[in-house]
This record gives sequence, structure tokens and C-alpha cells, in this order.
Amino acid sequence: MTAGKLVVVGTPIGNLGDLAPRAIEVLRTADVVAAEDTRRARALLSAAGVPARGRLVSVHAHNEGERAARLVDRALDGAVVAVVSDAGMPGISDPGAALVRAAAAAGVPVEVVPGPSAVLAALAVSGLPSDRFAFEGFLPRRGRSRDRRLAGIAASDRTVVVFESPRRVPGTLADLARVCGPDRPVVVARELTKLHEEVWRGSAGEAAARAAAGGEPRGEHVIVVAGAPAPPDGGTGDPAVVAAGDSAGAEALEARVRAELEAGASVRDAARAASAELGVGRRTAYQAALRAASGTAAGDAERDGA
Repeated sequence: MTAGKLVVVGTPIGNLGDLAPRAIEVLRTADVVAAEDTRRARALLSAAGVPARGRLVSVHAHNEGERAARLVDRALDGAVVAVVSDAGMPGISDPGAALVRAAAAAGVPVEVVPGPSAVLAALAVSGLPSDRFAFEGFLPRRGRSRDRRLAGIAASDRTVVVFESPRRVPGTLADLARVCGPDRPVVVARELTKLHEEVWRGSAGEAAARAAAGGEPRGEHVIVVAGAPAPPDGGTGDPAVVAAGDSAGAEALEARVRAELEAGASVRDAARAASAELGVGRRTAYQAALRAASGTAAGDAERDGA
């Protein structure tokens, strides 16, 4: 019996000309093509001149767990199973990871055909540092989990890549400008590899103002955020507390930086003022200001009925 396997196949994120010859060959010869959306997969196969021949199986976020077991059984029986998402690499903010885990756990060989990636495409075209970067995917829509993720982006010294849907782009850019500061460099990439591809570069504040003034954007967006600048010189400390066990000092610091932020100070200026007044390390004050900025953003959203 021929040994079966699972092949993860990267597909175009917009331009069909980006479908690799090896990807076409795998899709042509696979016994089963597991697709996030069989209609899109059928159109892709047709554009590549590959007949579907009844090989398409729907595998999406709501049925991946159930379908994974069946597809693994097919591979164990000798079938070659190819998996594709609507665009880009399966498993990267798309279905596919659960199927890969199930195949690996059952001893089914897993191969990958690398292909287009919106994450790497946006990072490369941004021109921002790429030696260290983080991928945040889609941010939570609201609540404390969103606040924590935004605060993490603001504090990270790595370039950060974020996916966003068109109607939430203005709100996300406004939040990023608030927690990262209006001067943080950002790149907003829209419709990558497509006819109306657009790459905008500027500051977080400018990006937020542009999005707010331009109406609802169209097309899928990737936002690339520069890493946080180095904390102001002077002082070190645990970013979570002013001093070990000093909860009163931590509360005083949080209150001081929040007051500065509410008066209109930037994160950096709020940290500098709190550090000078309370005698704490500037690194500690800077981290407290980042946390307070995120909390202020959440409170504003609640008052506005978000």
C-alpha cells in the first residue's frame, strides 16, 4: 500500500500568479483536497487548470476537529491529503493547525509547500526592523483581553504584525495611537498583491486620523507597528511593581502616571514626571505608564458605549 501523507499547501493571498508550480502539482495529484471554503478552492483549482474531480472536502473552523479524524484515517489508508485555506498558509490565523496536530499524533507524515504569507509580505514591504518580530493575528474585539494585547504591543521592543478587518481598522489604529503614543511608526498595508494594493507609512497618530477621516476602509488590512523605543535612561526595576512587596508604592505610581496621561501627557512624559516625583526607576515608571494608557483607552471606550 502506498504511504499516505498530509501536505500543507500555501496559496495566493490575492494574485493567482503567485501559486507555485509545486503547489499546483500537489493539488493535481492529491487524493483529497481539504479546503476552508470549497467554492474558493474550486475557483483556485480551475484557474490553475486542475480538475476538482470530487476531491474537495470542507474543513473550516467549526468542523475541523471532526473532519481531522476522518482525514487522518484516509491518510493512514494511503491517501495523500492536501490542505488549503482561503488564502496564505493554513494554520496561520486560518484552519489547518488541528489537522496537522492530529496527523502528527497518528504518525502520518506532514509536508509543507511554502507559499504566500500576508504576515511576511507586510513585514517585508514595511521596511521596519524584521530581525525580531511578533505576530498578533486578529486582536480581541473588546474587553480586558484586548487591553492586555494592546498593552503588550505598546511595550514590545519587537516589530509587531496585526491583522484587521476593514470596519475595525479605524478603531484599532486609534487604540494603537493611544497606547503606543501618536509618534510610533506604523505601516498599514491593504489588499496586498491585488490590483488595488496600497501601502501607507507614517505615525500611529497620523494613521488613526487618516482612517477616521476616510470612512470605512475596504479590503483586508495588515498593520505593522514599530517596536517600542528604549526606555528613558536612568533606573531599572521590575516593570510590575515599584519595589518588591510595596503595593502602596505601586498604587501611587499607577495613580501618578494615570493623572499625567489624563492631563494630556504622552506615555514617555508621564513616566518621566512620575519617576522624578516618586523617585522610582524610569523603566518601572515607563511600564506603569504603558499599563495605565491601556486602561485609559478601555475606560474611554466604555464611556462611549463601545
